Amino acid sequence: MLKKNICALYIVSTLLVIVSCSEESNPEFDTQTFTTIFDNNKFDASYFPIDMQETPDGGYVILGGRKLTDTSFTGIYLLKADKFGNFVKEIEVGETSVNPVADFVEYQTKYYFFCMDPLTQVAQIASVDANLEAVTITPVQGGLTYPAASAFVDNNFVMLGYNNGDKQTVISILNPDGGILESQGYTIGTGEDVEEPIINHYIRTGKQFPFGVGKAAGGLFFFNGFYNYTFSLVFTNFGDDPVGVVQGQQDDGGFSAVTPLQGNKFASARFNFGDNFLLPNKELSTSGITSSTDLGGYNLPELVPNSKVRILRATIDGKNVLIYGTDTKSKQIGLLFYEESTGTFLSSRYLGFSNPFEVASLEQTSDGGLAVCGTTYLAGRFPRICIFKLSKDQLISNAGR
Repeated sequence: MLKKNICALYIVSTLLVIVSCSEESNPEFDTQTFTTIFDNNKFDASYFPIDMQETPDGGYVILGGRKLTDTSFTGIYLLKADKFGNFVKEIEVGETSVNPVADFVEYQTKYYFFCMDPLTQVAQIASVDANLEAVTITPVQGGLTYPAASAFVDNNFVMLGYNNGDKQTVISILNPDGGILESQGYTIGTGEDVEEPIINHYIRTGKQFPFGVGKAAGGLFFFNGFYNYTFSLVFTNFGDDPVGVVQGQQDDGGFSAVTPLQGNKFASARFNFGDNFLLPNKELSTSGITSSTDLGGYNLPELVPNSKVRILRATIDGKNVLIYGTDTKSKQIGLLFYEESTGTFLSSRYLGFSNPFEVASLEQTSDGGLAVCGTTYLAGRFPRICIFKLSKDQLISNAGR
């Protein structure tokens, strides 16, 4: 069948407008390959994605943020799309909960994320079903504040937060009900200048830092955040002092993404005074103090300064592949494919057209394809959510098989 590009414009009762494009006229291919941009008639509104999950019906549920007029914090926005990328439903969560953070986690038919109370800054755990029928939000126990990132490990949540009273970065393990199992804080240093970039991150008036948290293959937990005056990768067993620290350069350098592989090997990316370096298979020291500037990496001039980076471990036609999603100077989303076992570069692919596009999350889908969620800017000004869907065959061509 001759391939062609088909675009359709849909207007639904909520006045949300969807631009959806696929590469085939066969409806089967509409689920395998499409591009969707979600727009609406609120021209001054701002919507941006944070993370995405595929749902059991083959559709997608997106956790996003939205601009609020009465506070500097970010509102919560949820969107459901079907398997063709068509709009199904949206929820603008009330302003009693703000600042949603990734990861957006599926657990026992619900999708979880962390947010916070705008008045007390106490962290909240939120859940929603696959059809966005109801959102449940409850405060976590123990008075944890300012959530920055989360992960799901061993059927519990690991949350990274900030205690502005004690000036500490706090890593905690919580059960799905929000009960604290472990928690430990580590100093960011003293002085107002140390805290300023953190607060600017939360109110989105300054640099958006790639906070992260998780568990390494060797059993240590880690966080990517501020410690002792520097944005650093910190390894911990929840003792009073970290086990290991890979230091950045105050707030001008550090890791932009970290994904554990095996042992002390990680797939990662780092930034340093605007430059970007990719390290698809690198052993990191999880003990003692080391510096990220000594790690080298592949420097890619095509990336925007201090580019966002998302890393996905994928299995493509039986081959373990790392997919890096990042932002390019051509205002496209760049996908870079590496062999996981060796870190060998395989290929690249670029997504986007006409408008600027920025990456938010990557998800390998149940049909063996890839869904990429991102932000685009209509007329170069209005942030909107988009989804690119790539087929299994497209991924196989990128994986070199």
